[in-house]
Amino acid sequence: MSETTNMMADISLLYPSEESLRKASVGQGGARLSEGTAEQLELYCLIDLKSCDIGSFFTSDAETIRYRQETFADMTANPELAQTLLKMLPLLNDITELRRMGGEGGGDTESYLYSITEVELYTSLMEHLKKGLLPLKEKLQSRAFTALAERIAYLTESEYYKDLNAKLNDLTKRVREIRSITVGVNLDAQLRPEYAGVLSINNEPFKSGEILDKILRLDFKQDEHTCISSLVPFRKNQSENQQMALSNAFNTAINDVFRTSVRSWKKIVQMYVLENTDFLIRMMPEIEFVVKAAELMTRLSEKGVPLCRPEIRPMGEKAFTVEDLHNPVVALKIDGEVIPNDFTFDENGMIFVITGPNRGGKSVTTCGVGIAFVLAQLGLLVPARRAVVSPVDAIYTHFPTGSEDTIDKGRLGEECARLDAIFDTLTEYGLVLLDESLSSTGSYEASYIASEVLAGFSMAKCRCIFSTHLHDLAASVDRINADCVPKGGVKIDNMVAAIDAGTRSFKVRRAKPDGKSYARDIAEKYGLSFDKILTKIEKNKQ
Repeated sequence: MSETTNMMADISLLYPSEESLRKASVGQGGARLSEGTAEQLELYCLIDLKSCDIGSFFTSDAETIRYRQETFADMTANPELAQTLLKMLPLLNDITELRRMGGEGGGDTESYLYSITEVELYTSLMEHLKKGLLPLKEKLQSRAFTALAERIAYLTESEYYKDLNAKLNDLTKRVREIRSITVGVNLDAQLRPEYAGVLSINNEPFKSGEILDKILRLDFKQDEHTCISSLVPFRKNQSENQQMALSNAFNTAINDVFRTSVRSWKKIVQMYVLENTDFLIRMMPEIEFVVKAAELMTRLSEKGVPLCRPEIRPMGEKAFTVEDLHNPVVALKIDGEVIPNDFTFDENGMIFVITGPNRGGKSVTTCGVGIAFVLAQLGLLVPARRAVVSPVDAIYTHFPTGSEDTIDKGRLGEECARLDAIFDTLTEYGLVLLDESLSSTGSYEASYIASEVLAGFSMAKCRCIFSTHLHDLAASVDRINADCVPKGGVKIDNMVAAIDAGTRSFKVRRAKPDGKSYARDIAEKYGLSFDKILTKIEKNKQ
């Protein structure tokens, strides 16, 4: 048994205990992003993972979130950590590929060479981590990187590791110096091959024995390493089957010579190398995630976006307050300034109906709040000056998809079906984000259906944002509250994407909408007020 077997528990950059890691590995992370949420919030514009889905790291466990916050604090304080982790990935990919190739069969010689190469990669990986991680050991504060540094220090400073390197150098030398084999063939009375075998393994290639070769070497000496006649035109004008048969014959002979070494070497690999690389290979998705997440934080910081470590509150408090929240997707897409907004869920408003002009900030704010929850529950910094977050157990989005099943149900029917599906799994700890839902029908029908849905969310006691063009829905908030709050529902409140003198401010404020005032501003801006129209008419008469 390897000396590291009982040294310490498994290591994770994202999970504080073996139990939390085990639950995550079987999809029991305690929180989820509903189907389509990552795409609709454009999370892949922020962190585009190749090895897994970003939703697999989404968690509602406060201890796990705080553990990750420590991890990313170390990465922020020590930027070289990201480069060290990034350079690990090619080595780990090569080890994984070698194991796959070695497991697909092949002769013992091929397996032997794979084993040597794997251990070479392992020692290269250990030396890389020793050089990149251990000099930072005294600076590291997180439990994750402290444990990883301790493991690497233990492995690279152990006598077993030193013996492994010595063994590797010896075996590598033996294999890498092989340049030829001497084959003996016994003949019968008719000079037909009767028996053939390997006589020796040599560390220099044989000489062809051809006249041109002798002239070039200025050496006409015949010795045991000079070929006096080739047996076959090796690999020339041979079919694939012939080449395979010849290679197999040589491999079989070499296998007999190396049989003892093969067995002992593979035992070393199984008992030591496999055990001490498996935890790193398991960490590959985590490594990719933390590296790309750190890159995201750097990009946002360079854009001038404020970043804060959110205060994580118990789920039952349903707390959420952000000051100067920026939508990071928008911040990374545009060159100009992003207008920040404040947002709070509280006892006077767990559900908000946001109305206002098109392209006035409703959707940006709705998505920004959703992204803030995601980043906080991934353990990352939030793009705001201050943030307090109680985790949610799920995030549901209901945005226009452009792919509604209009043949079977019609667009309205499809929208209603998606809304109905939310209630199948929604709990009071869920977050629902709706952007221009029910826009496929007239305002009367849409407002009626939307008011029923809002009443349902109120009774579910979840947190919700409904960004809409339906001003009638906003006007019905008081009536819905009067019906639902006495029955135990949470309060619904209004927010307005403000417009000043006909100009969008992109500020979303907590206030009751004044549809007429907004209409007057728009009419004034475009010269469509009655007074301005009348002035033009009088001018045309002149």
